[in-house]
Amino acid sequence: MAARLDLDANPIAPITICVIGAGGFIGSHLCEKLLSETPHTVLALDVYDDKIRHLLQPAGAHPWSGRIEFHRINIKHDSRLEGLIKIADLTINLAAICTPADYNTRPLDTIYSNFIDALPVVRYCSENGKRLIHFSTCEVYGKTIGSFLPKDSPLREDPAYYVLKEDDSPCIFGPIEKQRWSYACAKQLVERLIYAEGAENGLEFTIVRPFNWIGPRMDFIPGIDGPSEGVPRVLACFSNNLLRREPLKLVDGGESQRTFVYIKDAIDAVLLMIENPARANGHIFNVGNPNNEVTVRQLAEMMTEVYSKVSGEPSIETPTIDVSSKEFYGEGYDDSDKRIPDMTIINKQLGWNPKTSLWDLLESTLTYQHKTYAEAVKKAISQSSTTN
Repeated sequence: MAARLDLDANPIAPITICVIGAGGFIGSHLCEKLLSETPHTVLALDVYDDKIRHLLQPAGAHPWSGRIEFHRINIKHDSRLEGLIKIADLTINLAAICTPADYNTRPLDTIYSNFIDALPVVRYCSENGKRLIHFSTCEVYGKTIGSFLPKDSPLREDPAYYVLKEDDSPCIFGPIEKQRWSYACAKQLVERLIYAEGAENGLEFTIVRPFNWIGPRMDFIPGIDGPSEGVPRVLACFSNNLLRREPLKLVDGGESQRTFVYIKDAIDAVLLMIENPARANGHIFNVGNPNNEVTVRQLAEMMTEVYSKVSGEPSIETPTIDVSSKEFYGEGYDDSDKRIPDMTIINKQLGWNPKTSLWDLLESTLTYQHKTYAEAVKKAISQSSTTN
């Protein structure tokens, strides 16, 4: 087999990677990529292993057997964490509470999970001279400058007022009483801590700001692979409604705009960061797809159409209904209007560009969810009807 080369034509040496949060949506896809396409060894840390069980069992059945170890660890209070970081060459921290419904209903858990629990990871990497790739969020940008302009201002059409740049755009949050920003504030402060560790103590770091990564195994479907009363992020909420043939709920009219990127495209970007430290260290990278921008209402309409195609079921008579953010999320919710990532830095440093259209990524995701969850949803609805 020919040697694998980095972007500067240097051979890529096998390394050991400690993946914190390996059992989640992003972690499971990252572990798959590392094991199937690279020679690297993975120390997979998480409380749950459901989404990576296919990578772990049966022992000896995969060509990567012996290159992955699962450690059931809650990083809040496990003395093994530092030892595992010491063993590894690189630590990737994906651990987080990152569900919008939790930001203003569980603000303390959100702040502790995303700030306090991340502190030991940063410290252990810095003290032991280990490289860190930390997953932050596009939420750190908060609101766009454009959102404060009058509705009829022609400046709203100027990209300078809404395209988000890693080294230029300000981070604008709502007032303290809007606890929805607890997540963004916690994530921003960790970014500042990591940046300071790099400046003062030489920590080698890369910060990732994901912009709505979408694909199979994302989030959870309430009552099927997550809590019955849970409220996941928008795409999983809509998927749940489609599977149950319920109207999709549009919060405050669904006018917020978002961009979506396919998980496999995004993982390609992460692999470039892993294997090109000379180009990635010290950088913050937006990872999104500015070509896949839609309003939440448009997303609901497209998902309804795609789901009809993959399931063979007709759309329900009333496909969407409007709900207020207070009704859906509770007191203290606030939102940003647009999130369009500037891709200049990641394209310059790593040559990465997303490939998958919004229609194609929705088709892939909904095909997986229909196949995986349809029968389980029917069973859950049947049991609920019997109980009632």
